Amino acid sequence: MLFGRNRKNPIKMVDKKAEKWTYATCGYCSVGCSIEIGTNADGKVVGSRGVGGADVNRGKLCVKGIFEYELFNSSGRGDKPLLRDSIVDSYKETDWDNATSVMANEINRIQETYGRDAFAVVSTGQLLTEEFYTLGKLTRGVIGTNNYDGNTTLCMASAVSGYKRSFGSDGPPGCYEDFEHTDCLMAWGSNLPEQHPIIYWRLQEAREKRSFPLIVIDPRVTMLAQKADIHLAVTPGTDVVLQNALMHVILNEGLEDKAYIEANTVGIDELKAEVQNYDPTTAAAICGIDEDTIRNVARIFAKAKTAMGIWTMGINQSTHGSDGVVGINNLSLITGNIGKPGGTSLSITGQCNAMGTREWSSCSGLPGYRYLENEQDRKDIGEFWNVDPDFFPTKRGLAQTDIFPAIETGQIKGLWLVATNPMTSMPNTERTRKILEKLDFLVVQDSYVDVETTQYAHLYLPAGTWAEKEGVFTNTERRVNIVRKVTDAPGDSKSDFDIFNLLAKQFAKTKEMTFPETPAGAFEEMKALSKGRLVDISGMDHDLIEKQRGIQWPYTQEQASKGELPPSGGKRLYTETATFRYADGKAKLIALPFIDNNERPDEKFPFWLNTGRLVEHFHTRTKTGKLGNTNKYSPIPFMEINPDAAQSLGIEQGEYVRCVSRRGDAIVMAMLTQRVARNAVFIPFHFFDCVNRLTLGLLDPHSRQPAYKQSAITIEILKDQQAAAQMSMEMRRF
Repeated sequence: MLFGRNRKNPIKMVDKKAEKWTYATCGYCSVGCSIEIGTNADGKVVGSRGVGGADVNRGKLCVKGIFEYELFNSSGRGDKPLLRDSIVDSYKETDWDNATSVMANEINRIQETYGRDAFAVVSTGQLLTEEFYTLGKLTRGVIGTNNYDGNTTLCMASAVSGYKRSFGSDGPPGCYEDFEHTDCLMAWGSNLPEQHPIIYWRLQEAREKRSFPLIVIDPRVTMLAQKADIHLAVTPGTDVVLQNALMHVILNEGLEDKAYIEANTVGIDELKAEVQNYDPTTAAAICGIDEDTIRNVARIFAKAKTAMGIWTMGINQSTHGSDGVVGINNLSLITGNIGKPGGTSLSITGQCNAMGTREWSSCSGLPGYRYLENEQDRKDIGEFWNVDPDFFPTKRGLAQTDIFPAIETGQIKGLWLVATNPMTSMPNTERTRKILEKLDFLVVQDSYVDVETTQYAHLYLPAGTWAEKEGVFTNTERRVNIVRKVTDAPGDSKSDFDIFNLLAKQFAKTKEMTFPETPAGAFEEMKALSKGRLVDISGMDHDLIEKQRGIQWPYTQEQASKGELPPSGGKRLYTETATFRYADGKAKLIALPFIDNNERPDEKFPFWLNTGRLVEHFHTRTKTGKLGNTNKYSPIPFMEINPDAAQSLGIEQGEYVRCVSRRGDAIVMAMLTQRVARNAVFIPFHFFDCVNRLTLGLLDPHSRQPAYKQSAITIEILKDQQAAAQMSMEMRRF
């Protein structure tokens, strides 16, 4: 028997008397964990747990997933449509027929007065895929505005743009299983332990078995950087310089895969010419990584039998975001690391169904990775939907980040926001506030009535959340997984799918079309439209997806008819020679000159401002801020600051300070840590009226994604700490 300090007391889990467990997919990040939700004898949701037989998470969940079941009883939910009374400027309850009738009439009025594109739609990355498809059908085929986008522009647009530029199509080519086969991993601006904990667990498990080098490129000493063999604390906004320098070494030392380049790519001569401008000595002065380290890292990556690059927002949220993605793709292509186990260029997506919106929402094109610019694609969808192909625009309209300035200048008069909260998520909060106030008609459709943006709405539509509805998500590795309905949405709120169908009935144009009445019906349409395409899901159905605990696309009708079950492990794209999505089947190696357009620290604003996420919170805290078991870890906004910088300013641990940029100011609590450089700070992006009051949000020219991580600020000490604490508490919102 063990006594004293050596005795281990087993953890006892409270028996919540769950009598039924319903299968679902986690509704937070893009990992795509299989989850089961428990209900008791009274039908009350009482718990959630990971699914052991699922390949993605193998029974594990992060803190958000463990307590996800608490969402169903969280505060602030909307349960009635609300219409603003313009006379008294307050909301009154209404019914769905009147709400959708008013909305359709306002859309028609705005379009008839100002043109079809004067009404805009901005969606999310968190709806079910069948809902995305239906919204796209309604927006493209009925409403007809070309100013239609998702809030994924704020997080994944650069990945989409980079994939399209390099490979001819969106769609991550690798999978999680690649961790188990790689001989070198290079992580760019990705902090997996806090952003995607279950992927991090799979990475760590793979490293314990095979001990391959981990190289992390990040200005901040993140949790992943602390686990790295090599950490490159790159100067913010200079990833392209470092990438070019790495390629300079690889190509000059003959470490490239010449046979792969010849068989699968075009553009090598132009790339070679450009990277000659970035020898390690020259690059070191710009990117902050010494020349010997650049040479060492380049050799490790190129000499590895297989190597993979991953990235998250540290690359995407930059004025060079799309170029940064192309640079990672270039590194993979010149070393022959695409389409084989352990060799890939893998974007790690932010939202649970950002991939679903990329594939099926028609935001940037038409369903199934079709292009508005392609006449045959417009014709195919027109025939399938019974819409005149000439009704579709011939090129994409404004991205979300361009829609808001178009409101500012009067080009757009009406806006429909679906499950997105720009008052917290958009850069330059005060500008966003003034923009929303200019709208003739704003519709906010959300599960929570108390989101900050609702106060500017003329119409609020209450929507169900997560497992109050049924349909599929697609995760980062292209795995389609299902969410089964567990409980009803509260009050008179409806699923987003039902809301879209109700609104569709208010337009005369839909009499010529068919809108499926169920998500399963919408999925059948998606299957038909996917046949023969890269994103082929024609062999799937909802029941098979649940049985397999998720299926990666492509999985074809032909495979299903032969009785060929999907593999339980990873599935990769571009595994055969010259199978990229350009006409010649080859990927493009793209030369990337560096254009330094960052906002840099100066004498007046001496600190780099970096933003990012925390493991316990999700996006604008609309969900996690309501749950005590997640919110308790960081209930107020804070700032990481280097102890030496803090000492020079006279700031002590736990003091409140005022951060000031050229756009605005924010009150945060100072947390002293060596994780940030002396000339840099880090503030989480989850809190209302906080860090995005400071951010500049310059846009990437290719993806139109904002640069949240390239701003300059100054820091002021506050004399009245009690008043500052009160202001900080008010930012909690909940």
